Amino acid sequence: MAWLPTVVAKGPAPLHREHLRRQPVALRAGRLHCIVLDTSGSMRQRGRLALAKGHAAFMIEQAARQGDDVALLCFGGQGVELLLPPGRARASGSQRLRPVGGGGGTPLAEALAQADRLLQRTLRIGGPTECWLWLLTDGRTLEQPQAPLTPQHLVIVDFDDPKKNLGRCAAWATRWGAEHQLALA
Repeated sequence: MAWLPTVVAKGPAPLHREHLRRQPVALRAGRLHCIVLDTSGSMRQRGRLALAKGHAAFMIEQAARQGDDVALLCFGGQGVELLLPPGRARASGSQRLRPVGGGGGTPLAEALAQADRLLQRTLRIGGPTECWLWLLTDGRTLEQPQAPLTPQHLVIVDFDDPKKNLGRCAAWATRWGAEHQLALA
């Protein structure tokens, strides 16, 4: 309710329905969080995968509380798998992470390319959407992927060993203009 315009419209007369003025509601564009989770063999070491899965579950639950959309891709020895297609985040979506195991190689470039295509398709179908891409990885790959082009916000959550950090996640963040967060610090 816009009280000042209502009081001005009312003037000295008694308040009636036609005097009421409402403030315009600022609608924000929808927000999609695309979580790209590394399930490669190196993530299984020192509990990194378990920690990353917990981090992803927390992100899904946060998105649900905020009314945002979420998508979840996992990549590892079995290739790239879409666990949660883009849609309204539900706290129960975090349960999809429980059976996720790890192992094998790190098809990072293919995972990022698939995430980019997913975001492009979502924008084409759903209209204006604020796209966030969250890459949860330890950076232990020799691939040097290009930055995804579609997301407006790109965050690399670094799960590498803080004592023996290879620095690849930080280097990608610098090269891509992305935010870099240390998960294990």
